Amino acid sequence: MANSKRTLFLKRRMRVRNKLRKVNSGKMRLSVHRSNKNISAQLIDDVNGVTLASASTLEKALGVVGKNNVEAATKVGAAIAERAKKAGVEEAYFDRGGFLFHGKVKALAEAAREGGLKI
Repeated sequence: MANSKRTLFLKRRMRVRNKLRKVNSGKMRLSVHRSNKNISAQLIDDVNGVTLASASTLEKALGVVGKNNVEAATKVGAAIAERAKKAGVEEAYFDRGGFLFHGKVKALAEAAREGGLKI
């Protein structure tokens, strides 16, 4: 029986996350989630199990409510970088999950880098 898209996505997500955890122990994790309508990012401390900062297109302050395009991803990336600085985080590792690193996910990562977050 062939694997479904969801099963393949979950396998890819765990493969990426486990490889990153081995290499980047002690750093915060910048986790990205992309749906058909929105994109969000969280800065997570895995040691304490706490979310330090988050940004999403669901926030009215960003002005891109309900949009999921490269422009919206860029605004979310800039917002998460700014909030990470306020939380005292300078460096994190980028967890793309099961999403491919191009388009919206890449735009978010580049905007976070331009905002001063070392990824």
